[in-house]
Parts: sequence; structure tokens; C-alpha cells
Amino acid sequence: MTKDTEVDMKDVELNEMDQEKRPITGGAGNGDAGSPTSTEKNGSIKVKIPDEIETKFTGLSKEELLRVAGTPAWVRTRWALLILFWLGWLGMLAGAVAIIVQAPRCKDLPAMNWWNYGPLYQIGDVQAFSESQNLKGVEEKLDSLSQLKVKGLVVGPIHVAPADDPVSLNFEDISSDAGNLEQFKGLIIAAHKKSINVILDLTPNYLGSGPWFSNVSVTNVAERLKSALVFWLNQGVDGIQLSGVERVASVVPSLWADIRAIVQNGTAEGKRRILIGVTAKTSAVDVSELLNSTGVDLLLSGALRSKSMTATDRAQTVQQLLSTHNQTQLAWNIGDRKEGHLATLVGPDMVNFNQMLLLTLPGTPVFNYGDEIALADEYTKSPKMLWDSLEDEETNGTATKEKEQRLACRSFFKTLSDLRGKERSLQHGDYIPLFNSTSALAYLRQWDQSGRYIAAFNWGSDVVTLQLAHPDRPAQAVVQDNDPQHTSRVCMDYLTKKKSDGVLHQMT
Repeated sequence: MTKDTEVDMKDVELNEMDQEKRPITGGAGNGDAGSPTSTEKNGSIKVKIPDEIETKFTGLSKEELLRVAGTPAWVRTRWALLILFWLGWLGMLAGAVAIIVQAPRCKDLPAMNWWNYGPLYQIGDVQAFSESQNLKGVEEKLDSLSQLKVKGLVVGPIHVAPADDPVSLNFEDISSDAGNLEQFKGLIIAAHKKSINVILDLTPNYLGSGPWFSNVSVTNVAERLKSALVFWLNQGVDGIQLSGVERVASVVPSLWADIRAIVQNGTAEGKRRILIGVTAKTSAVDVSELLNSTGVDLLLSGALRSKSMTATDRAQTVQQLLSTHNQTQLAWNIGDRKEGHLATLVGPDMVNFNQMLLLTLPGTPVFNYGDEIALADEYTKSPKMLWDSLEDEETNGTATKEKEQRLACRSFFKTLSDLRGKERSLQHGDYIPLFNSTSALAYLRQWDQSGRYIAAFNWGSDVVTLQLAHPDRPAQAVVQDNDPQHTSRVCMDYLTKKKSDGVLHQMT
């Protein structure tokens, strides 16, 4: 059998055992396949079957593309597309510039400090504030205080200071009734983790008849206070509060200047430290003069505390202080460690009403512990704080109702405080008086393109209709009154205010 040459083809081999299909071979001799005398043996016959031919599109060659691209029609098409592209790009650029130029520009934000962004919370008696009755107990309640969106805690006084005894005064030693230094440092660290600042009240004679003892003692006490300030600031406190600032500032002005410099010229974790003054003065004129003469960052006073004040008096007080001072320098409070709690001073039914007032006025609102739940002073100015909830053990119907009222009051405070911390109109917006009478007051808070708010109040016993005329006043507003469950949409042409009613209107 002859040797077959291998090629890239499919071979079909005939079965040699199939005799009928064997190829016929010729005779022997010359080996010619067509000769009958071939003696070649039967073998395999290989038939060549070519592979299927696939047709592939390879596109135009380079030379073909160059020939087509150079034709006049394609040249004109390319130029037209190029011109359209650049015209479209220039049109979009011109449109963007026009939008930017015509759009109203945002007002520059005013310079603000951390205490301008939300309420401050005073804990004058740490024993009454928590079940632990010490500074550690205050730390344990930080989660609850964080929910109220407070920006700072005013703690104390907690230093050793026997009443009317300047000799035994020790600014740098914490009273054993309040706790110890390690607890205080732990409170500062834990509070900072929750973005809450800690202010220490260092009023010298806080248990005695006068905050600075006698005139003879003022100089000595102020000198000792200077070194104590350095000690406490080194512990990490974010500010100092002092009562009776008018006295020390007038008796020893040079020492007062030193006290101010120690507190206000330093920073804590990159933040400015605050110096808060407290005065018993109540008139707007006196408060304004003290702000100028003492140079404190905030001044707590009784400017809104008097029960005999009319709504017109309150409007004039706010307007007078705003006319002489930037609102970032103003603080508003009613209750405090010495005067008592909000519920006692204004009545339990008026707590939400006054919460709304303090949280919507231009300036920093300051509350006493328990004001968020309408805690009242029964036998002492430092009543025990109530931390119960509706999930506690079963109580009678009266106790359950009181708990519900406290929780509703706290929810209302939390809602307003959260709004105060978010809305620029309430943080630092313009204050525009809209209406005031002997019993009613209404004002607008607005800032640039932020949401606008109207706060309206009626202290009187009669229904009052408030005419609210202002070019920035829209036709409608969403209303939240001092009933935490009540919201509605009203027409803003006028408002009818019933007795002891306060509302906050978000302008739409």
C-alpha cells in the first residue's frame, strides 16, 4: 500500500472488512491502477472534504478610507458637525454664566461661637439631678441631655465654699457632696464625645448672702480666683460662669480685666472659651450697660422674668437690647439656680409657651434642669429631678397622667430645640417685629433663602386678633402651637390668639 501524504482535510476510511465496498484493483506488472494485471492490495481510500469557508467583514482598508474621507461631501459634513459642537458648547457656557449672574447671592454667614447654636442647660445642684447624687450621675444622664440638643452644661458651683466664710473658700477643691475631681474629668471627656461643652460655675460665695462676700474681701477673692481659673481651664472646661459680675468689675476693674483675659483669650480643643455673667438686674438699660462694662460673652439676667411685664414691655426689652448689641451676645433665661424653675415662675400651664419664647428669640436660650419636663419647686429651689417614664412599674391614674404630661412637655422641648439647632432663621436670622399689644406679641425670624418663621404669643385672658402685615409674609404657613399634638395650615392675613396660647408658623 502506497504512503498517503497528510493534508488538512477530513478523511473518510472505507472499512476493509466490507467486501462489497472494497475498491477494485488492477493486475500486476506496471502497477497502473487502471491495469487489470495490477497486484496492488486493497487499502484505504482517503477522500478530501474541504472546511467550510467563513466570510468575515474586515471593513474598509486604510487606502479606501483615505479616498472616501477626502471627498467634498465628507469634508463639508465634518465641518458642519464641528461647528455645531462648538456652538452648543458655547451656548451651554453662556447659559450657565447667565444663571449664576441672575441667581440671588447667599448672604455671608455671621461669625458665631458654639454657644450660639443651641440652648445651654444649668445643673446648679448635682445631688438633685441624678439618682447617683454626684458628678458621675450627671455623666450617666448625658444621653438624655444629648437628645435635647443642648450645646453646653453649666455645672455647679461645686467647689468648697462655706457660707460667708472667705477664709475657708477653696476654688480648686470639689465638695464631697458633689463628687471628686476624677468624676468631673470623666464628665468632661464623656460630654465632649457627645459634642456637649462643660461650663463651670465658680461664683465664690454661692451659699452665702452675697456672691463676692463683703467689699473688703472682693480684692482678695478675685486674686485667688485667677489661679483657680488656670487650674480648671487646664482640666478641660469650656467656660466659666460668675454671678454678681457688676460688683467685681466695678470694685477691682484691673483684676476683672485679668479674669476676662484668662478665660476669653484661650481656647479648648480649638474652640473659644466662654465667660458667662449673671446679674440680678432686670431692666434692658441696666443689662445693656453691664454687657458693655463687663465684656462678658453672655449675660444672664431677669430681663424677661417679671410677672408684671406686658407683651409690649417684652417687645421693647428685646428690641432695645438688639439695637445696642449683636444677637450673638444676648442670652435669654427666666429660671436659674437662685430664682427657681420655669414651672414655678410662670405656672405649669405656661411652660411650653415660655419654652417657645426662649427658643425663638434672637440669642442663646438658657434653661434650668427640669424645665424641659415642667419640674416645679415645692419645698426647695433644687427639687429632685424626675427621670421616670411610662415603662416604669404600674402607677395609679393620676401618676400616669402626670408622667404623660412630663413626657409630652419634654417632647415639645426636644422638637423646638432640634429646630433651633437646624434652622438658620432661628439661629441667627433677622428679628422683625410684626405685632405687639399689652397682651400679645408676634415677630418674624428670617435669614436669606432659608425657611421663615413667625412666633406669636398671647399672655392675656381675652382672645386677640393679630394683624400681620409685612412684605415678606406669605399667604399661608404651617402652624405648631404649644399643644405638642396640634399642627395645621392657616391663612396669614391675621391670627386669632386665645388665652395663654403660643404658636410657631413655618412660612410657605
